[in-house]
Amino acid sequence: MTDSSRPVAVISGGAKRVGAVMAESLCEAGYDLAISYRHSHDAAQALAARCEALRPRSCLALPLDLADSAALAPFIERVATHYGRIDALINNASSFYPTPLAQATPAQWEELFATNARAPFFLAQAAAPHLARSRGCILNLIDIYGERPLPQHPIYSMAKAALAMMTLALARDLGPQVRVNGIAPGAVLWPESGKAEVERRELLARTPLGRAGEPSDIARTALFLLRDAPYISGEIIRVDGGRALSI
Repeated sequence: MTDSSRPVAVISGGAKRVGAVMAESLCEAGYDLAISYRHSHDAAQALAARCEALRPRSCLALPLDLADSAALAPFIERVATHYGRIDALINNASSFYPTPLAQATPAQWEELFATNARAPFFLAQAAAPHLARSRGCILNLIDIYGERPLPQHPIYSMAKAALAMMTLALARDLGPQVRVNGIAPGAVLWPESGKAEVERRELLARTPLGRAGEPSDIARTALFLLRDAPYISGEIIRVDGGRALSI
């Protein structure tokens, strides 16, 4: 049996990269976790093992295809049944790749909107009753490019803009029981597909702090919004070293 007195955070795409760092940070802060993954089974199990070593029965790792709308509510209900509560939903999972206008396809539109906008909305819909009971919160990982578009990435930028508006809309609709906020990272981790060194240098040269951030910068901000900000809702915090000032 799990300890139902501990807060529970659900993190989509929590097996790797920023999601995994957030998961471990929250586990260390006393949260029990449920993380979803699609292809990263081994990474998810390794993360769960690290959390279990810190505190037994503290991490549930479940496969989930965010493009499968019918699977979203059952995923949330499984977590709620396992732990008896849900205190936070972190919509972290994201697809990212260029879609120049001349080559963009309906399939790319569907994939990018499914992971970056549709799935977060319907996960929030399923989690909202549980979050209302716990006076919990939703945290959406957006992007500074949801405000000012990234060249050659119109569909991704549009999907993140939709997620930003969802953050504001749900903050209004779910209050006062549920808080809803967002984090808009800048150059924290380079895309897995890689970025040329010259592009990295040019991007950082236009960043007021002059350097890339760390996944821990996102994790600390997430913990603050979940645990230490009871009067903050409807806010999207840029964690970008000032990058958005020069886009």
